[in-house]
Parts: sequence; C-alpha cells; structure tokens
Amino acid sequence: MNGTISRRMMLRGLGTAMALPWLESLGHNSLAAAPTSSGADGKPPVRMAFLYVPNGMHMPDWTPAEEGDLTNLPKTMQSLNKVKSELTPLSGLTLNNAHALGDGGGDHARSVAAFLTGAHPKKTNGADIANDVSVDQLAASKIGHQTRFPSLELGCEPSAQAGNCDSGYSCVYTSNMAWRNSTSHVGKEVDPQLVFDRLFGNEFREETRAKQAILSRRKKSILDFVLDDARRLNERLGKGDKQKLDEYLYSVREIEQRLQQSIKLDGKEIEAPDYPRPAGVPAEMDEHIRLMMDMMVLAFQTNSTRIASFMYTNAGSNRSYSNIGVAEGHHNLSHHGNDEKKQSKIAQINSFHVQQLAYFLEKLQSTKEHDGSLLDNCMVMYGSGISDGNRHNHNDLPILLAGRGGGAIRPGRHLRYADQTPLTNLYLMMLEAMGIKQTSFGDSKAKLTNLS
Repeated sequence: MNGTISRRMMLRGLGTAMALPWLESLGHNSLAAAPTSSGADGKPPVRMAFLYVPNGMHMPDWTPAEEGDLTNLPKTMQSLNKVKSELTPLSGLTLNNAHALGDGGGDHARSVAAFLTGAHPKKTNGADIANDVSVDQLAASKIGHQTRFPSLELGCEPSAQAGNCDSGYSCVYTSNMAWRNSTSHVGKEVDPQLVFDRLFGNEFREETRAKQAILSRRKKSILDFVLDDARRLNERLGKGDKQKLDEYLYSVREIEQRLQQSIKLDGKEIEAPDYPRPAGVPAEMDEHIRLMMDMMVLAFQTNSTRIASFMYTNAGSNRSYSNIGVAEGHHNLSHHGNDEKKQSKIAQINSFHVQQLAYFLEKLQSTKEHDGSLLDNCMVMYGSGISDGNRHNHNDLPILLAGRGGGAIRPGRHLRYADQTPLTNLYLMMLEAMGIKQTSFGDSKAKLTNLS
C-alpha cells in the first residue's frame, strides 16, 4: 500500500471486504463524482434514510406546541432531547394519493404504497399491481453507482409477494415502500445477520462461504480476516485517524458480538467448537430495531450506501408490545374511538418507536466525520402515511426530519406549512440536497421551502 491512500480501499481478507469510514488522512482525493452528493469538494457525501411507522400517531402528544425554535419537545419526542438541536418537526404535510380517491377502503395499504412514491396505487390483490418509483429508488438510480450498494431496504417484518391484506389491496402494497418502477417493488431484509454479512462480504462467493464456515466452526470475528490490512493501514494514518479507525473496528466487533450472542445452557456458554453460529431475528423488538439501525450507521459511515429505508412493521400491523406493558394489538388500539385508555396505549407505542429513533440519531451524532458528525451529513425522515389512526386521515402527517443534510437544513425548529402541502415537496428538497436535480416528483412540482 504505497503512495496516496484511496478512499475506495477496503480492508480485505478471506471472504471479507470491509469499507472504511471517512478518514482525514485520505485527503481531498477521497471520493470521485459530483459536488454535494459525492464529496469531490473534500466534504463528506450526503445520505438519506426514510423510517416508517404504521397506524398513525397520537397527534396531541406528537405535535410541538409552538412554531419556530424548539424549546420543549412534546411528550412522544421526549427521548430525543439529546439531539433536539438536530430535529425539524414538519406539520401540515399531506399524502394526497393515499386518500381513497374513489377506491373505498384500504388506507393502510395506500399509506405505505404512497409514502415514498407520492402515487395512488392501483387497487388490486392480483398480479396487476401498479404504483410508481419511490424517492429512494429514484435517488439510487442517479447516484447508486457511486457506492457498493445503491440502497438498503430494511425492516422488522418480511415483505409479501402476494395476498389480500387491506380491503382488496395486495399485501405487496402493505409491506413494501421501496419501488424501482410502477410494477417492481424492492423487498426488504429483516435478518440483521444477513445484512451484516452483506456489508462485510466480498464479491467472491466461494471465499465468502469459506469465511462463514470458519466463523461458524470457530466463533472467529470478521475482524480476524482483515487484521493484516488494518495494521498496514494504521502505519499510514495520523493520530486522529488511528483513533477513529480503532473506534470503528471496535463498533463493528460490538455489533458482531450482539449478532452472535452465544447460545447458553443453564447460564453457561456452550464452547463446542463445531457448534453452529447463532443467527436469525432477535426475539426482542427493541434489539431487532437497534441492530438494523446499527447496520444503517455502518453502511453510511463506510459509504457503502447513501440511501436507506426502514419499516418498523408493515402497514396495519397488529403487533402487541408486551415489553412496554401493552398487550393489545397496535392496529386494534389505533381504532380508539376517542377512548382515553386506548389513546394512552397508542402514545406508549409511539414513544417506544421514537426511543429507537433516538438510539439511531445519537449513534449518528456520536460518529465523527470530517469536522463534524455523521448526522450533520444525513437527512433522516421519520413518520407515517396516516395521521390519526382512528380517522385514517392523510393530511397533517406526523413527519420529523433529523440531521443537517450537509448544510441544506437548519434544524432545531418546528415548521408548519399550509394544510394540503404535498409531502413530496419535501422529497424534491431532499433530492436536491443529494445533488439530484428533479423538477417534479409524485404530486409535487415545487420543493419544500424554509428548511435552510
């Protein structure tokens, strides 16, 4: 490894290709391509993530009391206090094409299908599905070639390929928010172990399989395969970058250990060397969500992708939350009929979801990049395509934007827009921050203003 260190260099070993985080020692030759979206000007690239929660929100506990500077966060957002200065709650935005528009029931299906497309999905539970390209996949088609993966699609419940899930709407609509085109959705990955292996595997399948066999038999770490490369790189780095590399490798190992929690018997680890490596979806929802969010942080930190989407659960999910003392199903509770006890439980679920968002944002904020943090160069949109679950309305949606988008956003404010302002106006602004010029998207022809 002589001369200039390339930003595209990875730590490599048997079946392993570990991308590096942003390191100052790599200088202004770090990334190649267009300004803002690529960092050709010496700045880190801008990333965007879309996080979806189902069944709407208990809006009285969600909406900040006043417009302008965020002084006190509303009840549901209390866990976000550590990152309050990085938040921009947006009120008044509407997902018009999630309304029935003559198609009758199916608000849950439409709320997901239209969430990132701004389009009105065709009402069908057959093979003749029709929607439109989603904003994440439009961005992936424009800049996805600059990273190892054009985009990541993650979630906690599997994507469906067929079935009738909501008043005549296909389950494809209720379980997928990423659409490559009008007829092709992009299924999401729900197993954090598989996401980890994807991020840190290389293009040589036989090597990758050999590495996984060794990991299973010997409980080795993925870091064991790249130590030689890491040592050689370390000799070339400045003091600050050496610390950053150490922190990055430590975080990878910490996540790996959580993924590979040793199966225990009577409280003791089973040490048999040929015991298969534990894998699969965590039983606890909060750990499942956080591992997936860890994957997004690693992917952004290493520039493995700049575009990600995450669905907490599928549309209309009736999952219970016994871990926080809510035994009833989420969807059933959302039809609260103004019952205060049911509304209180909905608010509890909302707060639980936001607590996981807080974990994600705090991790992005604590990850150093260039002269700031990774969160400075991110746009994280969190929300739902339904406002009040009881009314099934799609106006004045619960939408929260976090991060500074590389300077495109001035956070720390609650912004209210005129009712019926298209949510897709926000997407035009986000695309522009990614360096993508788009004059229209979905039902929008004007970007959202007053964000900078």
